[in-house]
Amino acid sequence: MKFYLLIGCIYFIAIASVGAQNLVFKANAFLNMLETAQRAKALYPFDTTERYRFHYVPQDDRKGISFNELTPAQREAAIALLKTCLTPETVNKVQEIMLLDNVLKELEHQKPESHYRDPLKYFVTIFGVPAAGNTWGWRFEGHHISFHFSASNNQLVAATPGFIGDNPAIVLSGEQKGKEVLKDETDKGFALVQALSPEELKKALTDTIVPKDVVTVNNRQAMINQPAGIRYSELSPANKQRMLQLLNLYVHRYTTLFAETMLKEIQTAGLDNLWFTWIGYTDHIFGKPCYYRIQGPTIIIEYDNTQNNANHIHTVVRDLKIDFGGDPLLEHYRQSHQ
Repeated sequence: MKFYLLIGCIYFIAIASVGAQNLVFKANAFLNMLETAQRAKALYPFDTTERYRFHYVPQDDRKGISFNELTPAQREAAIALLKTCLTPETVNKVQEIMLLDNVLKELEHQKPESHYRDPLKYFVTIFGVPAAGNTWGWRFEGHHISFHFSASNNQLVAATPGFIGDNPAIVLSGEQKGKEVLKDETDKGFALVQALSPEELKKALTDTIVPKDVVTVNNRQAMINQPAGIRYSELSPANKQRMLQLLNLYVHRYTTLFAETMLKEIQTAGLDNLWFTWIGYTDHIFGKPCYYRIQGPTIIIEYDNTQNNANHIHTVVRDLKIDFGGDPLLEHYRQSHQ
């Protein structure tokens, strides 16, 4: 199957502009609901090192305004802003992951007054002034969630790093027993590796010792210098399709217009330059760790399930050209604000 048939065609630029205008509108709708003190906490200049901060573990010093400090209506406005950048399915995953902090609080026997695990300890931070002609960005971040968005000239131009994790990966007891937020990411990864021929698997399986986290962690620049595993060009036609389905799952965490722009960049860089890497167990057995990665000239996608007896998943999408908006966008901002 041709790549363009799998991902569909690119929408008209005019439609993309409408989506970008909605992003600006929703950002200002959220800001206009904030009190003066709240706005002071939420707003930062675009030209600040804080914009590059990226943490997906519990933190007590995050910058921005937390859901704990927002009214229910203000929280709804923040979620509405998130929906301009992510698909409804992804937003639903985000909200389910937030609720998993309640599960961890119970599992870890945290005291009721403790906020170490807190489903409202998630922060909105806006960088610059949201307006049609401006360069600006925003971040939504907390435990196991970190999304970074940048906009310029009325378009969403960057949406990574984009991190989603879950712990427990499968809830084993309690009211949320059986919940598996990242089930698709797990199932499609195993569907690909288990479909590989012995010759393909020999190339794809690069190690038996699984990394303790995604390899790119929270580095400012995501880089894995030596691609490993099996090339897209070395896969059978059926497995090429499975690999593209896995790739699409991650890229389509974002709204269709932006996701297809990312996919066009991947296609331009060459599908044959994509690599698939698997480390660890290839049988889907609870408690057995595994890791996989898709890497190309423009993108790194990682999945790691090794912590907490392999019941704790980290996934991330990194755009190698324009993570955090990229240096060209920052230079454009500086020139336009001389």
